[in-house]
Amino acid sequence: MTHSSTIHESLTAVFQVRDVSAGRRPELAVLLWQRALDPQQGTWSLPGGKLRADEDLDTSAARQLAEKVDVRELSHLEQLSVFSAPDRVPGPRRIASAYLGLVPMTADPRLPDDTAWHPLSALPVTSFDHGTVLEHARNRLAAKLSYTNIAFGLAPERFAMSTLREIYCAALGYDVDTTNLQRVLSRRTVITPTGATAAPGRSGGRPAALYRFTDSELRVTDEFAALRPRS
Repeated sequence: MTHSSTIHESLTAVFQVRDVSAGRRPELAVLLWQRALDPQQGTWSLPGGKLRADEDLDTSAARQLAEKVDVRELSHLEQLSVFSAPDRVPGPRRIASAYLGLVPMTADPRLPDDTAWHPLSALPVTSFDHGTVLEHARNRLAAKLSYTNIAFGLAPERFAMSTLREIYCAALGYDVDTTNLQRVLSRRTVITPTGATAAPGRSGGRPAALYRFTDSELRVTDEFAALRPRS
């Protein structure tokens, strides 16, 4: 392939922690759209598309999400990796710059009919190498939960520690202990008490204290640490 025939595209794995079904713990879900035409009709793709001549990659990724799947409430977007295998898609060569995007738990973007959230525990058949891109994005998210404050991108503006625990459990893929999680994140100044409390539940009891993330932009909290807030 000559350079002039190469297409550069962006692909974004957009994650959100969602209540998948009543009575079950929230799960990490990814946004996918179903292909209506060949190649690979009926499979599910990550949102993305061609890079325009007048835009950079970050702008392209944000535009594709807004235009094609109506996602405008991204709280975090970062470049993930480049996928450049010559045969990754049929036809003219395509090089994909992949992104990791996060949507807050409380956001509810209006989606086109061909687009849906899919829990990572029950993924449909994905298109081309999009399953590999998705796996890279999931691993990046899990790794950064250990040494950065990246969970701000998945959390509501204010939250009880029980809610934050659910977010970490969903994103990490294993159980964490609420008390240990609070201790680790407070020591690293990742979270800050708001001074407010949640509305009491039906069972009564002491109202839960509400917290917020200290920063709403990504920062390294402990470069050499691993987050292991297990019970």
